[in-house]
Amino acid sequence: MNPPGPMNPPSPAQPLVLGIESSCDETGVGIVRGTTLLTNTVSSSMDEHVRFGGVIPEIASRAHLDAFVPTLQEALHEAGVTLQDIDAIAVTSGPGLAGALMVGVCAAKALSVATGKPLYAINHLVAHVGVGLLDGAAAGTRGGAAGLGSGGRLPENLGALLVSGGHTEILRIRSITDDVEMLGSTIDDAAGEAYDKVARLLGLGYPGGPAIDKLAKQGNAKAIRFPRGLTQPKYMGTAEEPGPHRYDWSFSGLKTAVARCVEQFEARGEDVPVADIAAAFQEAVVDVITSKAVLACKENGIKDLLLGGGVAANSRLRELTGQRCEAAGITLHVPPLALCTDNGAMVAALGSQLIMAGIGPSGVAFAPDSSLPVTTVSV
Repeated sequence: MNPPGPMNPPSPAQPLVLGIESSCDETGVGIVRGTTLLTNTVSSSMDEHVRFGGVIPEIASRAHLDAFVPTLQEALHEAGVTLQDIDAIAVTSGPGLAGALMVGVCAAKALSVATGKPLYAINHLVAHVGVGLLDGAAAGTRGGAAGLGSGGRLPENLGALLVSGGHTEILRIRSITDDVEMLGSTIDDAAGEAYDKVARLLGLGYPGGPAIDKLAKQGNAKAIRFPRGLTQPKYMGTAEEPGPHRYDWSFSGLKTAVARCVEQFEARGEDVPVADIAAAFQEAVVDVITSKAVLACKENGIKDLLLGGGVAANSRLRELTGQRCEAAGITLHVPPLALCTDNGAMVAALGSQLIMAGIGPSGVAFAPDSSLPVTTVSV
């Protein structure tokens, strides 16, 4: 049990919360007042990882150290507040890269001790959903919905499809502060990770998502048929008797199929149709993600779905998710792209929700957890 925070919980009414995010390669500091976003400042170290073809944890951690103070200062300046004005601090405690998390958590603890402000350790996956509660952050695309958090509350039985470099999962959110259920997830590579690996196979560089999305527009997605993992009857089962992976995904076999395809063209001495492969690969990914996500929503009575995570920037994923949600009578909510990727605003937003729900602070004795389960909203 963690000791109490340096101060009592702030007043639940419109708390001014500073959020800190450092789970991967973005150093994010956001400030919200209640459900109003004041600033979302992000410093990315992505360029430092390009030559390695992926995020190097040690480089990311050092970049967080260098970027944190300037990013914090910029956020406070943009919001027009001081540290003494802040009611509480929220920080990502997991999941994520262990070293990167440690930098953010230590910075948050130092600020908490120095200022006497209460500290909330939160789950950054749930924060991807919480960001939708910021005013105007996730307007619905069906039925004229005013926004995800209309009236300051989430829709009942909300679904969340989170797609990023480290996570691909479908969640059911009954309460943003204490009732989050995992319906399905990837059992191996996340979708973003698969994009990066396939981009490397095709010589497209890093990050792979934007490169493949752009090139796929020039290719024929029907030229090659790549497998859709975990869609066979033995994995799917039926609604009455669900299989072991009815709502789960697998992308490692798809990556291997792309590799074999490239090898076959090269073995025959033929030019590799990179654009067609990119298009066919992307279609395989978004087809299986959207079909399973919509299935999970339909079978669990979910009528509102939030799409978040870095891969939410993918044009084909947004398009197909919108089409299938509309056909199924599901209202799709997509935050602005700047709020889909990892950022401090989402951390502050969830921290604000915890405070307004009357939940006490975490204290300073908690440790970052790189594998924090999504069912643990706050530590």
